[in-house]
Amino acid sequence: MTSTLRPARTVEAEKRPGRWLALAVLVLAVLLVAVDATVLGLATPYISEDLKPSGTQLLWIGDIYSFVIAGLLVSAGSLGDRIGRKKLLLIGATAFGAISVLNAYATTPETMIVARALLGVAGATLMPATLALIRNLFHDPRERSLAIGVWGATASAGTAVGPVVGGFLLEHFWWGSVFLINLPVMAVLVLVGIKLLPESRHPNPGPWDMPSVGLSLVGMIGVVYAVKEAATHGVDGIALAAGLLGLAGLSFFVRRQLTLPHPLLDMRLFRNRGFSGAVLADLLTILGLSGLVFFLSQFLQLVQGRGPLEAGLAELPAAIGAVAAGLVAGAAARRFSVRSVVAGGLAAIGLALALLTLADRATGYPLIGAALLFVGIGAGFSFTVTADVILSSVPKEQAGSASAVSETAYELGAALGIAVLGSIVTGVYRGFPAPAGTPEGAHESLGGAVEAAAAMPSDKAEALLSSARDSFVDGLTIASGAGAAVLLTTAVAAWFMLRNQHLETPA
Repeated sequence: MTSTLRPARTVEAEKRPGRWLALAVLVLAVLLVAVDATVLGLATPYISEDLKPSGTQLLWIGDIYSFVIAGLLVSAGSLGDRIGRKKLLLIGATAFGAISVLNAYATTPETMIVARALLGVAGATLMPATLALIRNLFHDPRERSLAIGVWGATASAGTAVGPVVGGFLLEHFWWGSVFLINLPVMAVLVLVGIKLLPESRHPNPGPWDMPSVGLSLVGMIGVVYAVKEAATHGVDGIALAAGLLGLAGLSFFVRRQLTLPHPLLDMRLFRNRGFSGAVLADLLTILGLSGLVFFLSQFLQLVQGRGPLEAGLAELPAAIGAVAAGLVAGAAARRFSVRSVVAGGLAAIGLALALLTLADRATGYPLIGAALLFVGIGAGFSFTVTADVILSSVPKEQAGSASAVSETAYELGAALGIAVLGSIVTGVYRGFPAPAGTPEGAHESLGGAVEAAAAMPSDKAEALLSSARDSFVDGLTIASGAGAAVLLTTAVAAWFMLRNQHLETPA
């Protein structure tokens, strides 16, 4: 009798009184990291004009943040399991705020790239810590699903809200303001988090293996850099060398984890088909969302001539869809099935990208708004349920490592969305025919073409802008078609990989 009742009493006893308020604090960190990944999209034309980066430098400014986060997440999640997730979160939040100042006042493209990389280091400590703390705050499966839904909706919505926040700031201040907004938010997080958040860590974690940290970083950055270079310039010696180095790093990382008594990441988790399917769906969900939001920001401003705030508001349907779907995703997965919700979410993103292949320079907002809404709904359903699957599959002592897997997929997806889809856009764009006397920088980016046109005679400027905008839209539609094919294929794969996968139900 006593044995039967104990689990129910334990769950009730572990329902912390301030858990929902603590969740609100964690959501602040998630929102800021997600916003920071896309807020740069609207600021790109202003950074191009002020810092005058090359096309390659501009891509690095856009994606180095996500590359570094992706490379360090596993290490940071494991570090949180060891030193305490609350401690890591508060240290990371303080560093994130301080480094944001360096980003805001960068004066050269090189400084900006380094500052974005350092911001990625700080950001890597935040995301896995937030999800791991949720795992330890909410022990009832239904409550945890709702909490993860709020977390996932915030992460997905933050990607889409970034342009709105950035648009407002760019309408009234200089581009560095998009980074300075981090300071007050991080101050609130630290001050409130000290009081509200419980500390949690692995009771017997073992040492933090530095060689594994290095192998993870080299492997992830090497592979992603190779993908970006190959997509932009073709498979040359540099791309091949980076890819081989990255694959070697990841190979040695996996082998080392399998031999360590206390690995940074338990690779045996990937033997579970459902776990692997959830990670793959995570990655490609965010690839579609972040790539679309990043390049639609430029399309709305530089092609259709909208102001930054108007362009940001135009992308709000993605945030609305993500929030609405994220909050009901757990209940939907229990009512129907995990695989139907995840596969349906991926298919919605794929169909939205396919819809954008119909776009041209004069495309009206209804088509763009509909595509953004479908992307948001798809991301909210898919990302929230896969995060729940990943987090529920491990004991709470390993929550940091499991969270890091989910977040690595998120950040790698964000980086690849910008790198791969962006490289397709850039590769198509560079070949546009230009009037005689057009500066070389006009072929590096659409922002460069707009800047070059300002210094040319009106007839040549008009011809340059018309040709450049047509070429950019051609690149955008081709990239959308490629993304649609990948997402729809992944939806089919998820249907089979997530067969018989279920979310936890209360005892």
